[in-house]
Amino acid sequence: QVQLVESGGGLVQAGGSLRLSCAASGSTSSINVFGWYRQAPGKQRELVADISRSGITNYADSVKGRFTISRDNAKNTVYLQMNSLKPEDTAVYYCNARRPTISLTRAMANYWGQGTQVTVSS
Repeated sequence: QVQLVESGGGLVQAGGSLRLSCAASGSTSSINVFGWYRQAPGKQRELVADISRSGITNYADSVKGRFTISRDNAKNTVYLQMNSLKPEDTAVYYCNARRPTISLTRAMANYWGQGTQVTVSS
């Protein structure tokens, strides 16, 4: 019902920048929260940042001050500006969208993109 496509990953040197984009299609009008997650080899998938429809943001402590999440509601697109990149940021980055389901509990439905590789060399 919701499809997500990430773009913008690549290989950069430490201290460089990348801008990730995630375009949503399908039943997008009811999406409440967009988020970016990442998974490095041998580690659990973790939240990097998320943003509500009203613009409230949340960041992992490891990226505060370096990464910025934003969304364009008219274009159904979420972005992640990544500055001062470190080798520890190397991971596959996944776009996530959440919206309420039509149910008695109003449980949230989660949708995921296929991921984009970010590699930071030292």
